[in-house]
Amino acid sequence: VTKAKDPTNASSASSSSSCETTEETPVSSNEEEEEEENSPIREVALTVPTTDDHSLPVLTFRMWVLGSISCILLSFLNQFFWYRREPLVISAISAQIAVVPLGRLMAAKITDRVFLQGSKWEFTLNPGPFNVKEHVLITIFANAGAGSVYAIHIITVVKAYYMKNMTFFVSFIVMVTTQVLGFGWAGIFRKYLVEPAAMWWPANLVQVSLFRALHEKEERTKGGLTRTQFFLRAFVCNFAYYVFPGYLFQMLTSLSWVCWFFPSSVMAQQIGSGLHGLGIGAIGLDWSTISSYLGSPLTSPWFATANVGVGFVLAIYVLIPICYWLDVYKAKTFPLFSSSLFTNEGSKYNITSIKKLFF
Repeated sequence: VTKAKDPTNASSASSSSSCETTEETPVSSNEEEEEEENSPIREVALTVPTTDDHSLPVLTFRMWVLGSISCILLSFLNQFFWYRREPLVISAISAQIAVVPLGRLMAAKITDRVFLQGSKWEFTLNPGPFNVKEHVLITIFANAGAGSVYAIHIITVVKAYYMKNMTFFVSFIVMVTTQVLGFGWAGIFRKYLVEPAAMWWPANLVQVSLFRALHEKEERTKGGLTRTQFFLRAFVCNFAYYVFPGYLFQMLTSLSWVCWFFPSSVMAQQIGSGLHGLGIGAIGLDWSTISSYLGSPLTSPWFATANVGVGFVLAIYVLIPICYWLDVYKAKTFPLFSSSLFTNEGSKYNITSIKKLFF
């Protein structure tokens, strides 16, 4: 735990003579300790606090209940929406926000009676106010279930396409083994990808900032906003705006102005269509479309965003058009953008014709 500096000791040490070295040594050691605990990454050092309160309860009844519900609910919703062309991803931040009023409600309404008092098994369902450590652990539960299970694609194809019967036990084992394998690799590389201070994960800083905004008391500066006030305003504005691309004006998902100007041109559709072409000049005003695959661009640092952007422009706007219109490997025989399979003559490949032969 990093202790706060005492301004009285610091001022007395600075005004004392040079012979009083014993009083100056603890101050310098505290400064060195604080520098060691702070991350060398400026963004991390400004966001993540270096203090800790060991008196806060963590493994509480409300933590287990809210954490389990968040994990199950996010796992179901994200898997359900994963089959869309543009998946609607509900991140753990949604659960991180939703559990705050629920946790505080449970802290206010559940009895604080101590059961089995006096024995080594004594416990209580309500150890006190809902604290940040419980909140962090609940969010970790939600993160564990927020991602899609990769093996579910195998189960889906086998059942829905190949019409094969796969029992629940076999499906469960396939999913669990792949998930456990992933957690195992994460544990193996934790020493190299998590523990070093230089290895930072920018997306996690958003959640840390939100934890601090929801739990730390902050004085409002004159003419400014606190973290909580800024978050509530942004949340309301985001919710109100999504009504337009989500329900009233779904065309905002992809505005392809090139296709508007040349509606009968095949090349214009290939160049400008955001759904069936290269999307050159197309603008998406739906946040779920923008963040569906790579996540929120607001959480990525500039160098990562620039890296992805430059690579995208070179591949999609330069390399693919050149290869396609120069007919490299007979590229013009096939559509420019499609998720289907084709024969070497350009017609759609009939996969059902080989199902009975090999499956």
